[in-house]
Amino acid sequence: MTSEETSSYLVHHLALAGRSDTLFSDDAITLIHDTSRGHPRAVSNLAVQALLSAYADNKSVVDEASAKAAVAEVTAE
Repeated sequence: MTSEETSSYLVHHLALAGRSDTLFSDDAITLIHDTSRGHPRAVSNLAVQALLSAYADNKSVVDEASAKAAVAEVTAE
């Protein structure tokens, strides 16, 4: 997927879950897209981890720091 498609993908899946508000910052979406190389399953895995990281830090929006924590978690060996 392209960067725009990744953003639309996240918005679409959040809408399916009943959320229409912004949950991911643009920086977070860019990092998720770049790390996943646009592969849908990787985008989903990183998005879930980023949401968990933001929740753990009591944030209402997934920011770049939460996305970085997700990347570290998912790519750790």
